[in-house]
Amino acid sequence: MAPLFPLYYLPPVSWCAAVWKYRQIELEACEHYQKGSLRNRCYIAGPNGIQRLSIPLEKGKHQQMPVRDVRIADTDPWQRQHWRSIVTAYGSAPFFEHYVDGIAPFYEKKYSFLFDFNLKLLEYLFQQKIGWKGAFQLSAQYAPEKMTVPATTSIRYPQVFEERHGFIPDLSVLDLFFCCGNRSAQALADAEE
Repeated sequence: MAPLFPLYYLPPVSWCAAVWKYRQIELEACEHYQKGSLRNRCYIAGPNGIQRLSIPLEKGKHQQMPVRDVRIADTDPWQRQHWRSIVTAYGSAPFFEHYVDGIAPFYEKKYSFLFDFNLKLLEYLFQQKIGWKGAFQLSAQYAPEKMTVPATTSIRYPQVFEERHGFIPDLSVLDLFFCCGNRSAQALADAEE
């Protein structure tokens, strides 16, 4: 039976290391949206330290709404703001140029639903950019007792602003990809919990 994981926005390295160990995982598609989770936010390392990127959601998200029905609010230019933050944080990273052309369109095209945006971005990063041979499937029913909670991993790698802030663990997987490029796959495979 495939392990069950929540679907996050640009998930942390620990989530990715846990997923990497499987050839098939189930993504929780039947839960109700959980406020304060990583479903609509991620953390990157910018020039001033840890920065939270949060996707704005339409009202009603806290009223036991199924996660697949949560809509992205288009009242502010969040995509442009997130992309500027990503470029500021990682524009000088060694592998930024290898990923930028594929990731930029996610911050240009409008998406209506958070779940769809997160899934498409995850599929691109995992299957097209770092060659994960596994498959994602969506859960058919809500089963919280099956949910996998990844432990923090011991992956350490050079970060862009490490001299200024020290190493910051478990940031968004973008941090790992932009800093390590193709070596990201090996780092995820070698991760110890």
